[in-house]
Amino acid sequence: MRVPLFATLLSLLLVFDAHALELVHLKNGFTLEADSHTAADGTLEFHKGSGTVTVAESEIDSIEAVSRPGEPARDKTGASASPDKLLADAAQAYGVDAAFVRSVAQIESGLRQAAISPKGAIGLMQLMPATAADLHVNPNEASANASGGARYLRELLLRYHGDSVRALAAYNAGPRAVQKYNGAPPFEETQRYIVKVLAEYKKQLRANGLTANVVSRKPGLQPSKPSATD
Repeated sequence: MRVPLFATLLSLLLVFDAHALELVHLKNGFTLEADSHTAADGTLEFHKGSGTVTVAESEIDSIEAVSRPGEPARDKTGASASPDKLLADAAQAYGVDAAFVRSVAQIESGLRQAAISPKGAIGLMQLMPATAADLHVNPNEASANASGGARYLRELLLRYHGDSVRALAAYNAGPRAVQKYNGAPPFEETQRYIVKVLAEYKKQLRANGLTANVVSRKPGLQPSKPSATD
């Protein structure tokens, strides 16, 4: 999801542990290790010991915070349940097809709570700090992250009357972009994102022996206990 630079900087302050090691996954397949980083003018400067490496934001796939070798792993998720369990529970709570929620999480983060996007999106459902704040959830806790993502998807699906393409476009590029273009915006990133999520959703449905017209209508949106205005 797109976000101004100041929000990226805020997210970095919120997310990274000073004692953690950062794994920087580049789009060319390489991975860098860093102690910390700073962002400015579309680039990220990674610090390792006394050296620095500057990388364009567009070249970065994701940034992952992990425990340093020899240190005990820190449980920042607030839950010991598996990603599938957390996502399924969140989907059930908000009446969205669990396969759809899982598909979004798979494409967003690879089901990893430690995944941090170059733009500052956090965890399983890649919630931006501002979005998480609007939803009143802590994006650094896996269970809350899954819950917030499922709730946001439900809100978008209700807003667009079950149109999964518009809902996914808004999840990636923001509702304003969808409103501006009266549908999915012509951003290459967003177009690829929609295709990937829907392909993953169809894959999940086939694995479960199910089929659905996921391109234009409802991806399993069902009544749930929370109201549409929650």
